[in-house]
Amino acid sequence: MFDTMGASASADDINAMEIHHWYTKFMKECPSGQLCLHEFKHVLGLQGLTQDANKYVEQVFHTFDMNKDGFIDFLEFIAAINLVIRGKIDQKLKWYFKLYDADGNGTIDKKELLSIFMAIQAINGNQSMTPEEFTNMVFQKIDVNNDGELTLEEFINGVESDASLLELISKSFDLSNVLKVIQSGRRHSI
Repeated sequence: MFDTMGASASADDINAMEIHHWYTKFMKECPSGQLCLHEFKHVLGLQGLTQDANKYVEQVFHTFDMNKDGFIDFLEFIAAINLVIRGKIDQKLKWYFKLYDADGNGTIDKKELLSIFMAIQAINGNQSMTPEEFTNMVFQKIDVNNDGELTLEEFINGVESDASLLELISKSFDLSNVLKVIQSGRRHSI
């Protein structure tokens, strides 16, 4: 019994059966083993999006494309799924930060956060606050030196120390509903 408990406590990664399931699904959708941006949108049923929503989907794609070759291969795909489903909060926050930091300069400014939140609203429907309110609230709470930019450290420390902000960010950027679409094999149009 002790062994089982120990195993489940440390089994942070997706198990072999789940990997097999995802691999079958991935190869069915993407026989080449290389998912390009167009296929990524197709798999998730994300065609005909607004410009903002489209930009967000592209940003998600590029964040998952870790070796920056313009494709998501199965290893990158499984790493992304593992992060979304099982990732610890600081791993997820690092990923969110990378997603927001559209120009890759190591900081997030209000414009970057605003454009990502607008895109997410376009995909997920109405949120409880406008993108402007959300952006101002985030900066007001966690931009400690008031320079209008958030470093990775400011972002992680700020979000982790504010339970309501953490919940809001986790809910807004939750990709597990996207994964359910892939898993079930249903394609939906937005």
